[in-house]
Amino acid sequence: MPGEFKKQKMTKIKFGTDGWRAIIAKEFTVDNVARVTEATAKWLKQNYEKPSVVVGHDCRFAGELFTDTVAKVLLSQGVKVYLSQGFVSTPMVSLGALNYKSSLGIIITASHNPPEYNGYKLKGSYGGPLLPDKIEEIEAIIPDKADSSYNQVNLSVAESEGKLQYVNLEDDYCRKVEESFDLDAIRNSELEFAYDAMFGAGQNVIRRLLPETTMLHCEHNPSFEGQAPEPIAKNLVEFSEMINLAGNIDCGLATDGDADRIGLFDAEGKFVDSHHIILLLIHYLVKYKGMNGKVCTAFSSSVKVKAICEAYGLPLDVVKIGFKYIAGIMISEDVLLGGEESGGIAIKGHIPERDGIWMGLVIWEFMAKSGKTLQELIDEVYEVVGAFSVDRNDLHLPDSEKQRVINLCKEGKVDKIGNRPVIRVEDMDGFKFFLTENEWLMVRPSGTEPLLRVYAEAADHNGVLKLIADARAQFGI
Repeated sequence: MPGEFKKQKMTKIKFGTDGWRAIIAKEFTVDNVARVTEATAKWLKQNYEKPSVVVGHDCRFAGELFTDTVAKVLLSQGVKVYLSQGFVSTPMVSLGALNYKSSLGIIITASHNPPEYNGYKLKGSYGGPLLPDKIEEIEAIIPDKADSSYNQVNLSVAESEGKLQYVNLEDDYCRKVEESFDLDAIRNSELEFAYDAMFGAGQNVIRRLLPETTMLHCEHNPSFEGQAPEPIAKNLVEFSEMINLAGNIDCGLATDGDADRIGLFDAEGKFVDSHHIILLLIHYLVKYKGMNGKVCTAFSSSVKVKAICEAYGLPLDVVKIGFKYIAGIMISEDVLLGGEESGGIAIKGHIPERDGIWMGLVIWEFMAKSGKTLQELIDEVYEVVGAFSVDRNDLHLPDSEKQRVINLCKEGKVDKIGNRPVIRVEDMDGFKFFLTENEWLMVRPSGTEPLLRVYAEAADHNGVLKLIADARAQFGI
């Protein structure tokens, strides 16, 4: 009938590889954030006697609106809240969960996704991603509609009653950095560094700690100039050109929207991918600092990680993609490094959490203390494992096309790439087709975006490009 409202279909909220993400005002709404938070509060009360949560948001649109909603729902359910003042990075919230001995951390962020997205990440009391089985328990009790009583909560009253405490997570983080790094070695070296925050939540930290650094995109701009804040080469052309034109910058660091992923550039403005960064970190920690422990990497990582682990006598675990799988091992075993191809890396001595700024500072400390250029340090790694190149293509395809390609892989119909035979297939998380022990091509649908990802590794970049081109021609994509 005219004037009647059509009943809206309830959004099914599902956490992906790293949190729940959705488009702002379409599915990422105050009502849906309240639903997730109510389920989280109920889960907390089932598992903790006096639950508390550290809450923060990054630089995206309406971050404060969503964190106020989270805080009010938690408070309405009797959960104590430590609420961040201003925007923060994901590692700051994770560190806060550990520092404040809280039951969980919640950060409103869509990480590296395009600007129209926002998201919701859950962090454990140990300072890293909440483990998958716990997230499933929360997902299972998300109500169709949140209890509206949270709207009656007054944050000022809650603060005066001691139920809400405002905290400065950025101060806490910078203090931990000062305690953990030889910043004087970096400051007093004659090295010149640059930092691209991609308009993300890491923008204040480098300015505070290393103010002489050349800064790019270190201001608040929730639209990210229309660019997804993911620190990969194609998104960092301006930064690369700036380094190249400057002529005196020794290394450039970039971090994503919530500053948990790293991108790196050498003195010529050439991108250094996370596979190389993982190897550099292992090399520094073991050969220069005398550390040891297990290495844990995701399925899409370079086979050279296995080579360096064998060379240095380190155990290696390969897990499904998603840092939560790495974190599960880091909190229960002696892990030197956990890392992913996407730029998310954690090391011993910090929290079991990806942290782009922390990893960048380790590399800068390595350069300052060794007196070597980034390329010289990469050459040291090549002496151990050999030269290599890895790349990834992200293809926006209709679901039907994406599924067609995945079905070909599932049905075992891929026995060659181009005219080269496949010697074996690994299918832990996606499909990895090996052409030699050091060359492979991988196909995997994204867990957080409507993409099909195609990865490849070979001895050099031309070999990688040929593998990807041959695969795209073969699959018709």
